[in-house]
Amino acid sequence: MTSPAKCPAKTAEPVTVYDDNWFDRLAIHHLSQSVQAATGIKNKKKGYESLIEAATMVAKSFDQKQQQMLVTEALKKAFPKLILSMASPLSYFREIQYFNLCGLQFQIRVLLPPSMFSRHYFAIFTTIFFPWLIGPCEVKESEFEGRREKNVVYIKKCRFLEGTNCVGMCTNLCMMPSQKFIKDSFGMPVNMVPNFEDMSCEMIFGQNPPEAADDPALKQPCYRMLCKPKQKHGMHCSSG
Repeated sequence: MTSPAKCPAKTAEPVTVYDDNWFDRLAIHHLSQSVQAATGIKNKKKGYESLIEAATMVAKSFDQKQQQMLVTEALKKAFPKLILSMASPLSYFREIQYFNLCGLQFQIRVLLPPSMFSRHYFAIFTTIFFPWLIGPCEVKESEFEGRREKNVVYIKKCRFLEGTNCVGMCTNLCMMPSQKFIKDSFGMPVNMVPNFEDMSCEMIFGQNPPEAADDPALKQPCYRMLCKPKQKHGMHCSSG
């Protein structure tokens, strides 16, 4: 993590070229449409550019709290129950089913404490199903409560951050909503730690993120000359 007192001294680099397969394109389109539906602002771009444009319109049109809320809602709509159930390890939730007198079925989902298995499961699941969104990533070990376990997803160069070149969009449209969505949907804490120098990121499953007032990422100024929303729309995009 870079020091929040300094702007990232980032220079222009060649943009990563992605060869999206049919699943990637379908997932990108679906998430882009979900974001556009949440905001009511449509665009005609295709592929990942459409998702970036949709996110940019969120950043341009709403304040930081509204941005985070809208993206969280878009994530809930974007991922169907089938995917959400796949993301929940069998040992992570216990469902008790019963019927009332009218014959209507109810389900009670009881949250079980996160375990080493569930943290590892979430890390593996992320690397399999979400490279289309965040870029190539891998599972790494960290020390968790005095022992080594594979609960970290290391993203070598975040596709979303590279696509926007904007610190504020990273924190308000990715980091904060994703942390909330994963915690609220699955009960799994996750701390996302972006590195704005090299655009890498770590997702640490099982670790609660710091309070907003203490999170270095939220105090980080944006890139001096390369922020795309600032260049194209004159936005004040600093996350701080």
